[in-house]
Amino acid sequence: MKPRLRHIALRVKDLEASATFYESVFGFERVGREEIPIGAAVYLSDGVINLALLNYYGQEGAASEGAADTAGTDHFGVQVDDIDAMREVIESSGGTFYFDLGDTRKGNFERKFKDPDGIVFDISHHGWLGTDSRRTEGESQ
Repeated sequence: MKPRLRHIALRVKDLEASATFYESVFGFERVGREEIPIGAAVYLSDGVINLALLNYYGQEGAASEGAADTAGTDHFGVQVDDIDAMREVIESSGGTFYFDLGDTRKGNFERKFKDPDGIVFDISHHGWLGTDSRRTEGESQ
C-alpha cells in the first residue's frame, strides 16, 4: 500500500463546541473520544480521513511546548505498511523521532516525528478511527 494521508489533528479550546461545529457544518461523524495523560480528544470522520480535535492539558509531548495555550493545526498522520522501514526513510531524509503515543498492539498508535522545519507528523500502521483503511487489531505491527 502506498502511504496515505489519513489523519489531521487540530488543537481546540472547547472539544464539544468544536465537534458540534464540524458535525453540523460538514456532516462529519463522531467516531470516538479519548482521555490520555496529555489531554483529551474527540475523533470525527468523513469515512476516509480522521479529524482529531485535541485539547492538551498534560505535561508530556506537545503540551509541554505551549500547545495547550493555542488553537490551530497541530499535526497530520500518514498510514504506512511498515513503521520501522518508514522510520529509516524519515530519519535518513532529515526527520527526527519525537515520541510514541498509544499501544503498538492496538489501533490509534502513532510514532511521531518532526520534519527538518520542526513540523510534527506521525505514522501509523493500523490507521485511525473512522478511516477507510483502518486495519484490525489482529494484524501485525
